[in-house]
Amino acid sequence: MNAITKKIQLPDGREITLETGRLARQADGAVVVKMGDTMLLATVVARTEAGENVDYMPLSVDYREKYASAGRFPGGFFKREARPSDSEVLTSRLVDRALRPLFPDDYHAEVQVMVTLISADKNILPDALACLAASAAIAISDIPFNGPISEVKVGRVNGELIANPNADMLPDSDLDMMVAASIDNIMMVEGEMKEISEKDMVEAIKFAHEVIKIQCQAQIEFAGMVEKSKIKREYSHETNDLDFKQAMHDATYQKIYDMAVNGIANKKERKTILDSIKTGFVDSLSDEDKEAKKMMIPRYYHDIEREAIRNATLDSRIRIDGRKLDEIRPIWTEVDYLPAAHGSAIFTRGETQSLTTVTLGTKLDEQIIDGAIIEGRSKFMLHYNFPPFSTGEVKRLLGTSRREVGHGNLALRALKFILPNAEDNHYTTRIVSDILESNGSSSMATVCAGTMALMDAGVKIKKPVSGIAMGLISDSKTNRYAVLSDILGDEDHLGDMDFKVCGTRDGITACQMDIKVEGMPYEILEQALEQAKAGRLHIMGEMMKTISEPRADFKPFVPRITQIKIPKEFIGAVIGPGGKVIQEMQRETGTTIVIEEVGEFGVIDIVANNVEAKDAVVERIKRICAVPEVGEIYKGKVKNITTFGAFIEILPGQDGLLHISEIEWKRLEKVEDALKVGEEVEVKLIEVDPKTGKLKLSRKVLLEKPQDYQDKRPK
Repeated sequence: MNAITKKIQLPDGREITLETGRLARQADGAVVVKMGDTMLLATVVARTEAGENVDYMPLSVDYREKYASAGRFPGGFFKREARPSDSEVLTSRLVDRALRPLFPDDYHAEVQVMVTLISADKNILPDALACLAASAAIAISDIPFNGPISEVKVGRVNGELIANPNADMLPDSDLDMMVAASIDNIMMVEGEMKEISEKDMVEAIKFAHEVIKIQCQAQIEFAGMVEKSKIKREYSHETNDLDFKQAMHDATYQKIYDMAVNGIANKKERKTILDSIKTGFVDSLSDEDKEAKKMMIPRYYHDIEREAIRNATLDSRIRIDGRKLDEIRPIWTEVDYLPAAHGSAIFTRGETQSLTTVTLGTKLDEQIIDGAIIEGRSKFMLHYNFPPFSTGEVKRLLGTSRREVGHGNLALRALKFILPNAEDNHYTTRIVSDILESNGSSSMATVCAGTMALMDAGVKIKKPVSGIAMGLISDSKTNRYAVLSDILGDEDHLGDMDFKVCGTRDGITACQMDIKVEGMPYEILEQALEQAKAGRLHIMGEMMKTISEPRADFKPFVPRITQIKIPKEFIGAVIGPGGKVIQEMQRETGTTIVIEEVGEFGVIDIVANNVEAKDAVVERIKRICAVPEVGEIYKGKVKNITTFGAFIEILPGQDGLLHISEIEWKRLEKVEDALKVGEEVEVKLIEVDPKTGKLKLSRKVLLEKPQDYQDKRPK
């Protein structure tokens, strides 16, 4: 095989290798990326022609992990890879969002990018290499593309920034951020932080960009070694009539501009006006022109609408809904709206609304994570739902969308930092955000509502978090720009940036940025971050008017969890043979008991609806785990009677012999004269046989000795 390779060196000396020519040679482009023992195969295939009436970029990106790459079997009945996991969906989205803006605007042929993990080094994370692999595969193909690009994961340990940190470094890192960029421009940023400053975030992005520049240059050189990549395929996917476009511009531009300058807050009213402007122009056309130009009309009108609204904002410094550039939409909030939920909150900002709930559960409710690389359990889940009625639309419900997974993950990353430490929080926590209205920034509404719902549930969060989505409108010809706070859906669609920032009063906890314009200076990014901070604090102030701190206690119907630790050698005794002991405790007290071995201890969670039940379980477990001590007095139950004495259970599963001579001060002919099976008696442990460990008990030492008592035993 005529393999072509190229090596890339990271700042710390670690090496990445690009290779093509050995695998998947029938794809338009195929590259294997290797770092350590982690290997990814990226392929790209594009149709030669666009589909009929397609006027958008039909790109699909799929990242998948093969369990064999890590020497593992898939879980489940079928034992094969099935639908993508959330982590695979999230990596697919990261790659998609970075690639999509760089295909030519008029290129509409379907493109499929597939990135597959084929070998897994559990300490070298593949998500940091997926975009590099995808971009390299496109770079060596003949598919038109304005790249290359790459992604770098940035960590910071002890103040030092690290490119593509190993997995074992991340627990000590206060930063876990993915940055995608071309040689010239930042394209995408997403990550979580532990209250870092805006200045530190910009520094981390700059650091990542320097590493990305090296990777992009390596791809250019790599593509130069592949003959196929030197001539890109020709295409013609659009039919244009520039005279017709100018006529539409002359007829509609000023009307759209005037509407935008005047500012209309209601989304439906704005849409009605915009639709009527387009309809008025279309009605002026002949039937022949309507038919001949039907594919051009929506495309041209979109371009004119975009130009008019952007210019109106730059000229007037007033936005399409009448707000100032840094003005936040009206906010109203409410907590405890759902009386039967463990915690609930409504957060409404303008025409965006989230109804969010918090549910508190036990270890049995933890989510099992069974990925090719990442295994374990999660005690914190956040699910984001975006039903079609939230935008006044009718759509089929086809399961959880990638967008819902991505928005939910961003909110989860923003909030997980503020949850109580594991030793102080024994609950599994699930947050569900149902978006009831949407006009921009619904993921940030989820963050705000999630914070409030946690406090309503009585979860002792460290600090409240709020979130805001920032936008940008810029004109490279005049160097004018406008940074927009709390963007609308239209401003996201027509603007140059969607930058979501979440954080406490003291720093950023999560962010997500997509940039759609080339050459955005860092000065604008810094301004956006500072403006975001001011908006974030304003939103938090509105939230605090409704609830400013967690409730003092959980609601009455929330199960209480008490956690105790026992030496691990007693775990079996607490469970009992076949689970008999633990099942009996649960049945008699109405509790749920969960045991987990952690190090040298058994950690027991007791879930009870009342204090009495909890105390009964704790007392019984203590008795099971107690070590009999000579001299101690025990209240035991008569388990068995023999001719020479009775066996008394002084602790669960631990019997001692009460000899017939130790029952009373007088001589007994039969044990049954004093005791009955099932009777409870107080006894004292007087001896533990050092060889056998057998327990010797006495009852008579606890009774008053008769004055005429004579010990008639042989001396």
